[in-house]
Amino acid sequence: MNYEPKTPPPVLYHGTATKNVDSILKSGILKGRRQYVHLSLDVETAQKVGKRHGKPYVFKIETFKMQEAGTKFYCADNGVWLVDFVPKEFLK
Repeated sequence: MNYEPKTPPPVLYHGTATKNVDSILKSGILKGRRQYVHLSLDVETAQKVGKRHGKPYVFKIETFKMQEAGTKFYCADNGVWLVDFVPKEFLK
């Protein structure tokens, strides 16, 4: 997949299961077996994603600060935002 870097909205969201929260708070959001970390435009979509894996938990991602730090963001054709990694300091 060859995506061009894009400017993200000021905030995006990541849905996960509550069982993953402690690990994410320690290490950030890793892409795991995927090519990218998937981020959603709204809380509702992130909650749906989190429900697939258990009781949902939604992180708010400070994308502006991440981009200032050099992170490249991509947007897939389906509207999902993609990054290689989300460091813990950009999580709310």
